[in-house]
Amino acid sequence: MPSPANRPASPADKADKELLFKGVTCALIGLVVLIAPCVARSPSVQDIMVQSALVGWFALVLGGGFLVRHAMRRAAAKARGRS
Repeated sequence: MPSPANRPASPADKADKELLFKGVTCALIGLVVLIAPCVARSPSVQDIMVQSALVGWFALVLGGGFLVRHAMRRAAAKARGRS
């Protein structure tokens, strides 16, 4: 019998990790796109980045949604484990 530390990853564990990775990645992309106009030196680059603010907000909200879903899954798994 494998110990809990050496048990093979279940599909649910892999899905949770993938959801966390997607959430962090999307949120970081959104933050970078939203912060980029503040640090850009060229006015033309600032204009381009300002026009992409909608994409940045979308990525940030999508990443937040993935992170919330991940947290909900973990809470449900903990609740199932205690019962």
